[in-house]
Amino acid sequence: MALKFKKLTRTGIRKLEMGERILEHGIIFERLPSGDGRYSVNIMVDGERIHRVIGKESDNVTRKSVEDYISKAKTDAREERLHLPKGRKVVLGFRQAAENYLGRLSMEGGKDLNFKKMRLEKHLVPFFKDTPLSKISTFDVERFKKNRLSEGARNGTINRELACLSHLLNKSEEWGWMAHRPAKINRLKEDRGKINYLTKTQIGSLIDASKQDQSSAVYPFIVIGLGTAMRKSEILAIKLENINLEQRCIYIPQAKAGARVQPITGELVKLLRGYLDSAIKDQVWLFPSQRLEQGHTRWIEKPFRRVVKASGLDPKVITPHTLRHTAITHLVQAGVDLPTVQRISGHKTLQMVVRYSHQNGEHIQEAMDKLERRYGKNM
Repeated sequence: MALKFKKLTRTGIRKLEMGERILEHGIIFERLPSGDGRYSVNIMVDGERIHRVIGKESDNVTRKSVEDYISKAKTDAREERLHLPKGRKVVLGFRQAAENYLGRLSMEGGKDLNFKKMRLEKHLVPFFKDTPLSKISTFDVERFKKNRLSEGARNGTINRELACLSHLLNKSEEWGWMAHRPAKINRLKEDRGKINYLTKTQIGSLIDASKQDQSSAVYPFIVIGLGTAMRKSEILAIKLENINLEQRCIYIPQAKAGARVQPITGELVKLLRGYLDSAIKDQVWLFPSQRLEQGHTRWIEKPFRRVVKASGLDPKVITPHTLRHTAITHLVQAGVDLPTVQRISGHKTLQMVVRYSHQNGEHIQEAMDKLERRYGKNM
């Protein structure tokens, strides 16, 4: 039966001054000094008191979110699956914790859910499997790092996976799934000094090899990456309806730094027009996959490595992300101003683009030559 509220209503919430709160049916809403609103619960479930912060209005938490949380807690209790710090009845394994974690974040409006899901499903869950969450040790984390390094993963990639693991452990402690965080996570050192990118000759070799490969997806993937600086996940998740050839752009609804409109080149317009014209009826994705739940391809690494080898390059150095580095570096070297490069690349800050300006001194020397010519014999 749905709860009826007399105090915790929209009108009641709007009237609250800073520091004031409303408590009704075990749900607490408090107006913070910042003006934001925070929801928490204080309820009894199966003889155990749950007193926990659920989230803020700014994180899209609503009274309905809290009601859903309470309902789920009661359902879990009935099924003897309520994981509390003391006296919990079931040992929570990593695989189940990952599933619960993603579901809880989705309910709370968590960020980067697709990336977290990908890192968990592809790497973290296959490694930790059903290891009890509270038994994951620092030694286990170091073994995970060693295993990923042996697979050829870069330090930065592994660090993103470790960040996901760390967030899961922190949330598990916050949500009461375990008494305390069991492991210390040390990140790997990332070399941010050098960015690998392809020369014009290498680009030609890579494209030629991709045209000959058995995969029908790898050639358009490479051309789009080089022609837009889009990230791998953004390219593979392109919907046909989001391609606008007339305005020469692709709409990216779930980019890393927020939804954006991606400009594309004239040559890419020609390529994409061919794929749009040949699309089958009711096709949704540019890179469709009937085998995957998402409906589109998510992994391109295997054919990409094959093409890199065929072009005479090193797959340990040249990865799908190299396409993004290449596009941004060549934009900078072509003399495009950095704010415009940032607009094209979708970086959060200009500082993240600045490091591409130091990849070689050729364009810098050209700038100095222009300065010298402008002064002429006056110097």
